[in-house]
Amino acid sequence: MKSKKAAGPQAFAHTIGIVGGLGSLAGGDLFYKLVKSRAVLEDQGRFHFLLEQHPFKDVLLPLDASASMTSRKFYVFEVCRSFEASGVDAIMLPCFASQTFRAQIQEELGIPVLDMMEALVRHIRQVAEPGSTLGVLASDYVRHSGLFEQALGRQYDVVYPDAQAQVALMEAMYGVNGIKDGHLDGVPLESVYQACLSVQAQGATLVVPGMTELSLVCADLQRRGIAALDINELYATFATQGSSAPRELPFKLGIVGGVGPAATVDFMGKVVAGTPAGRDQDHIKMVVEQNPQIPDRTASLLNDETDPTMAMYATCKRLESAGANAIAIPCNTAHAFVERIQEHLRVPIVNMLTETIDWIRQTYGRDKSVGLLATSGTVASQVYHQAASRAGLEIVVPAPDYQKLVMEAIYGERGIKAGFTEGLCRDQLLIAAEHLSEVGATVLILGCTELPLVLSHCDAYELSGRTVALVDPTMILARRCVALAGGAGS
Repeated sequence: MKSKKAAGPQAFAHTIGIVGGLGSLAGGDLFYKLVKSRAVLEDQGRFHFLLEQHPFKDVLLPLDASASMTSRKFYVFEVCRSFEASGVDAIMLPCFASQTFRAQIQEELGIPVLDMMEALVRHIRQVAEPGSTLGVLASDYVRHSGLFEQALGRQYDVVYPDAQAQVALMEAMYGVNGIKDGHLDGVPLESVYQACLSVQAQGATLVVPGMTELSLVCADLQRRGIAALDINELYATFATQGSSAPRELPFKLGIVGGVGPAATVDFMGKVVAGTPAGRDQDHIKMVVEQNPQIPDRTASLLNDETDPTMAMYATCKRLESAGANAIAIPCNTAHAFVERIQEHLRVPIVNMLTETIDWIRQTYGRDKSVGLLATSGTVASQVYHQAASRAGLEIVVPAPDYQKLVMEAIYGERGIKAGFTEGLCRDQLLIAAEHLSEVGATVLILGCTELPLVLSHCDAYELSGRTVALVDPTMILARRCVALAGGAGS
């Protein structure tokens, strides 16, 4: 179910999503109290409210001490994710049981899930002296979760109804003809009242709700002289008067994988190896689409075969939708198509080629001859040549016969894409590398992401009496992505 309050033209309109379905009447009551709150009535064009409710299979299960939260967590997450995708600014979660895992949900979202417990605690600190006793009416699950002790236990004494009153309270809330089903007077109301008397007998000066449905009978309790709080009223005030700036999520790297498959795994390994981490949680989030069905980049450039641009763009958009802050494409030849794609994306593609050329210039200077071992598609596209020219460097490529050896090493029956990393393919690459060194290249770019599976990044590699530096663009790209992640978290 969706409801929306009409909005005015103000540029600062604020949209709040309400997770319904965990208690239909309580959710509806919250919506009503939001709409009639002072902040909304004074500025009716500012606020948009969306109440979203879907079937939740465990909604009728009582929240006993051993209740499982798994399906509830997943339900809440899916509704929250839907809200985030629709551009909502903040989310309200009117359910105390769900507040026990609110922080877990929050970690996976880029918009705030407003903390109902914070709204409650802020108010209590205004009306109750530190050290006073608070009586909490909560489900068995919330009671045993320690939610209220964690939030209030340092400043207040927290007490609950006695065992008999607690059983009656659970029945009044979740039983047949209970408050959750809309029966707000008679036996259910009397049972709640007796639970209030139970905590008062233990010295409680304030009755604190641990069930959102208690808002439905709060006015009746107050008329009977019970100092009870209306959590929906407090939560509505908190949401409409407080700030809810978007939170910053941990950096997430999107990877266009499958171009080729082994090179993708190699790149991910280099990201992991290059990340300063003392535990699993210190590593970089990565979302990968391993898509070997992206048409061959070299075949497109050399033979005018299927253009891979659409497939690459679609993959990048899916990574963007998955929350990637930057995108890496561990394929040199694919960078011939990057400029076509980048202007249509909201997140940057980290350009492996320009990063590699910049690294060579900074490490070895401008006076080195740079050889390129790459696919014929990369060579023909001139993407490395263009990047080198902007940096003041000159690229040397193999003569045609030697370029054929490079292509055979990559695509041949015993080539790297066929799973070989030793033997003929290695020999063919070394012959081409020696040729480049003979014509003066002292720095060699391993300009196909399969090549570092055979030859490693090395400052001084001996080739028949000549020393060359082997530069692995995959490693340079991985280092840059690690640096970006570190900068995002600083």
